[in-house]
Parts: sequence; C-alpha cells; structure tokens
Amino acid sequence: MAKGANQKLKLLYLMKILLERTDDRHSITMSEILNALQGYGITAERKSIYTDIEALRLYGLDIIGENGGPQNVFAYHIGSRQFELAELKLLVDSVQASKFITARKSKELVHKLEQFASDYEAKELQRQVYVSGRIKNMNESIYYNVDLLHEAITQDVRVRFQYFQWNEKKEMELRHGGKSYCISPWSLLWDAENYYLIGFDDQANGIKHYRVDRMLRLSLTEEKRAGAEHFRQFDMAAYTTKVFRMFAGREEMVTLRFQKYLAGVVIDRFGKDVPFYYVDEDHFDIHVSVAVSGQFFGWILALGEGVELMAPDAVREQLWEELQRLQKLYGE
Repeated sequence: MAKGANQKLKLLYLMKILLERTDDRHSITMSEILNALQGYGITAERKSIYTDIEALRLYGLDIIGENGGPQNVFAYHIGSRQFELAELKLLVDSVQASKFITARKSKELVHKLEQFASDYEAKELQRQVYVSGRIKNMNESIYYNVDLLHEAITQDVRVRFQYFQWNEKKEMELRHGGKSYCISPWSLLWDAENYYLIGFDDQANGIKHYRVDRMLRLSLTEEKRAGAEHFRQFDMAAYTTKVFRMFAGREEMVTLRFQKYLAGVVIDRFGKDVPFYYVDEDHFDIHVSVAVSGQFFGWILALGEGVELMAPDAVREQLWEELQRLQKLYGE
C-alpha cells in the first residue's frame, strides 16, 4: 500500500482530528477516524490506530472510548482539555469587553482561543459581548507596548516614549512639545478599563502613572531603573483606591459620612477592611486617604444625598467652589 506524504505525521493528525472533531457531546467512530486520516493523505489500519490512541493517552490526552449514540456504536472523544468551555467563554468575554484591546486584535485573540476547543464548541465562542458605553481602543500599539513594558521591568531598565492627548480636532497632540519621557517602570495596572504604567519620574522625584494606549515610539534604554526606595513599601491596591479614575491630585485624609444603604458602594470602592464608624442608626463615617480631584468630587456628587464630605474644611471648601462653578455654568 502506497504511503502518503503525511504518513509519518499520522499520530499528530490523529490528535488533531480528535481535538477538533470531538468533545463531551460529539464522538467519532473508528471508521470515521480512518476516513478523516485519508482526507490528509494518510492510510492506516485499525490495529495501528488502537496503538496510536494508547500512545496519545500515555502522552496525556484524555481520550475516552465508549459505546454511545442512537446506534450504541463504540466511539472516541476527548474528555478534559487544557481549558474547559466555560473558562474559554470567560476569556472570550473578557477580550471582547476590554476597551484597551482594539477590535482587530480582539478578533485575532478570540480566533486563537477557539483553537483550544472542538469545532463544535468554537461556534459557541463566536459571540459578541456588548458592554454599555464600550468604545474599543484605536491604538493598535498598546498590545505590543504592554509586552515591551513587562520586558523593561524584567530587565530592570528605563523606558523612553512620547505621550499624546486628543485635541478638539480629533488629532493626536504630543505633550511636552513632543519631548520624550524617560521613566523607570515598576508595575502595570489595569484600572478604569485602561492599562496604566506605574513608574518613577526622576525629574519630578515621584511616582507617576501613564496611559499605555497614549504612548508612542516606546523603547527600552540601557539605563538602570531608579526609584526602588519609593516602591519597597508601595501598595498598589491602596494607590488605586486613593486615585479616582486614575486622575491624580493632592493626597488628603478625608472623612465621609454615608447613609447605610450605600455600604456596598463603599466596600466596592475602598474594600472590606475600611472601618465603619457608626454615627446613628442610619449613618456611618469612614476615614480614607484620597487624591483630591474633579473625579473624586464627581463620585461624591453622583451619590447625591447619600454621602456628605465632612472633613477637612479645605476639601469641603474645594467642593463648594466646584458646586458654585457648576451653578454658574448651568444656572440662570
């Protein structure tokens, strides 16, 4: 019997057939396996397939053989896989819903995730996740910037990049007149649906954060990172709790008084460890450190009468000035 060009790859094609064409709800008979192999130009006898299946089992592939189907025919299917279907659906949903991944890159990643499922299960992964207000990122370079920043952290070197913002003409406008930033990267953070670099700025002698999707011409330098002493006690969770929507501001210890029905909102924002100081049956206070910014005031105002900024007086005055500004803008 003539051998096909792929004959030496019989074991690999057998594994491919089982992985792609079977799952917990779909099996394949020996006759179907032989026909599928012929489609790849491979001829085989039943006895050799039995041997190959045992070899694949020893390799670690979970091949289950049992009688089933309407005609109670003996057939094979893949049992457990590297990823369960529910896990793949979760990953696909995360990719589809992620604002920082472009639409084109989302499609590519989902296609790659489909390869971990059978052909039948892959159809269940071909779905679009709609998230209210979701706008996909337009900067394709973020996908590679994230990888490059991780590399810089691993190699303990600084990075150089240009930083831009969008202007009223919907054009990229370089900040600092196009001058490059030279930052020591220490961590990456995904917050408020965006990726951020947390790093040390030598010139400002402090910790700064930057939107990764707004970086251009990112490159590694040969300079060693600085700012290690600032990050020895750095608490990422505490940092993100203080900074509302990643808008920086002067750090202040504030006292907030909430109506008790907002306990869940407080825990979502500041965590379960923040102490509640009960004022009466309907209210409790918390003392937290925050970066005072327009986003912080906006968060307070969005909660309406359910929260009151109690202290310090200087921050209360800032909030009052913001309210007056808004009244002047929208009032008669």
